[in-house]
Amino acid sequence: MEYRAFGKTGIQISAIGIGCWEIGGGYGSIEETDFIKAVNRALEVGINCFDTAEAYGFGASEKSLAKALGARRKDAVITTKFGIGYREAPNFRDSSARRVTASIEKSLANLNTDYVDVYLVHWPDVNTPFDETMRALDDLVQQGKVRAVGISNFRLNQIETSMRARRIDVAQYCWNMLDRRMQHGVLPYCVEHGIGVMAYGSLAYGMLTGTFNEEMNFGSNDWRAKAGRLGGNITLMEHLFAPNFYLKNLRAVEELKPMARRYGKTLPQFALRWTLSNPVISTALVGCRNENEVNDNVGAIGWSISDADMKEIDAIFAKHGANVSPTDWIEKD
Repeated sequence: MEYRAFGKTGIQISAIGIGCWEIGGGYGSIEETDFIKAVNRALEVGINCFDTAEAYGFGASEKSLAKALGARRKDAVITTKFGIGYREAPNFRDSSARRVTASIEKSLANLNTDYVDVYLVHWPDVNTPFDETMRALDDLVQQGKVRAVGISNFRLNQIETSMRARRIDVAQYCWNMLDRRMQHGVLPYCVEHGIGVMAYGSLAYGMLTGTFNEEMNFGSNDWRAKAGRLGGNITLMEHLFAPNFYLKNLRAVEELKPMARRYGKTLPQFALRWTLSNPVISTALVGCRNENEVNDNVGAIGWSISDADMKEIDAIFAKHGANVSPTDWIEKD
């Protein structure tokens, strides 16, 4: 396994991390027994990063991860998130100091641990001053309940405001061949300030696995069946699954398959290698429904894509108009 610096935290993180959204429900089909086997296989091959969130089934994902890790919690770098999904809160978000205190206690109990390695604000809460949130997170660090703090899906100006109150150690954003919105502004800022970056959606929620087709049925309980909308103003995945994008994406992905074969790799391995090719990325998160997926994902380690082929990838997406514009944002005002 390849390990990278997690910003300035002093943590060495595996280049591949396991995202635990699926086990929380509402995103594909996954059996807990398979998940547990996959997590243990991940540990065996050197993956130490496991990312979950309070909102992933409101405790379901965290509890499943705790069950899977068992006595091997010490071998894992656990990142979890809070701040979204509260029905009683404006726009379902709350990052107040009171919420910070309440949510960390629930997450620690769910994860069966007395600390988490990184605690992140899942989405910005514009109704709470960012300095209030950051001070509350720093209190958790001082109490030993959190090793490092982070943010996810914040705009650049929101990061800058937050940094004036407390250093941000880690940032989490979508980053893959089909979504490069962070390459201007956010990622350069992370490089400048030594912020560790977690890339989620590394395989574009399955689009870059090459297994989707025009008649794909995700199931009524799967958010991808709703044209990629996550609710409210969040337009994060519309460019993947909305009807006017979906077919273009499929055509582009078909052209990537021969490229992967030239390297003797599967398409997921090829796409994951592309994500890891950006040196700002500390870890690329992928789901793990079973041991086979873990074994396949490890094939993204230990090789590189040539400069000529990186340009060819760009040309494929430009040809099909399948790459979301870097000037777009992941949430409409």
